Amino acid sequence: MNASVTERDAVRRHATLDHLEWLEAEAIYILREVAGQCSNPALLFSGGKDSIVLLRLAEKAFRPGRFPFPLLHIDTGHNYPEVIDFRDSRACQLNERLIVRSVESSIARGTVRLKSANESRNKHQSVTLLETIEEFGFDACIGGARRDEEKARAKERIFSFRDEFGGWDPKNQRPELWDLFNARVHKGENIRAFPISNWTELDVWQYIAREGLSLPSIYFTHLRPVIRKKGLLQPVTGLTPARQGETVELLQVRFRTVGDITCTAPVESDADTVEKIIGETATTTITERGATRLDDQASEASMEQRKKEGYF
Repeated sequence: MNASVTERDAVRRHATLDHLEWLEAEAIYILREVAGQCSNPALLFSGGKDSIVLLRLAEKAFRPGRFPFPLLHIDTGHNYPEVIDFRDSRACQLNERLIVRSVESSIARGTVRLKSANESRNKHQSVTLLETIEEFGFDACIGGARRDEEKARAKERIFSFRDEFGGWDPKNQRPELWDLFNARVHKGENIRAFPISNWTELDVWQYIAREGLSLPSIYFTHLRPVIRKKGLLQPVTGLTPARQGETVELLQVRFRTVGDITCTAPVESDADTVEKIIGETATTTITERGATRLDDQASEASMEQRKKEGYF
């Protein structure tokens, strides 16, 4: 009798969960599965909005104890300083271990070779990540990728199996029936786990609003010199100066996503609050990567090839 009552109460509680609560519960379950099944995982934390959400979910999954994994960032050396400062301060606030490895070090070792000094380092992060996985013996890396970002990511499982070379084969992935995940790997193999895979950009912003999460300032509107290039806005910086004949405009912009300066574009916006960003996100018809990436402009073939080579 008591067991039946308890079971009915549990069903009622689950039935009253709203959309964000369901997503949160699923993500916390995935984080705990990674911690339970994997011997040496790491959580990828760049200081960007998706990884900030992951940190909050990890807090809810494991506090008041310490996280059962370190934080890890693969730094291109060309990141926006506001984001790097936020990364360091947030890790310090949480009193969690932050491991940083740089593409610059891979260049010095000769494992990354640039075609030109101003080439985007974004795609080369995969080399440094694979070197870091080998250095620390990580058997799983938890990331903030979402299926709505672009078509190649939409093919990825929540527990994405990577072979001994770090490669991803979309045709050789494990079934995930009834939310049963298999993290078993042989030496050298790796799992990439994506707890917010089923979230959308709008879900992320609504969760940030609900939780009152702090963000790097460049997510909100600010004045920035830019040039128009390939239908996108390229920031004018020391790394990406205006060339002869290009027109520099001072525009009110914000970033929808953050990454390497050489390939991450802002969008025109006057949104200075999370609520205004939610309003813009709810009405946009352009994907996050399609509006902000100068390197591949959300090319499915480009991203899929990178992932086969070990990219996040």
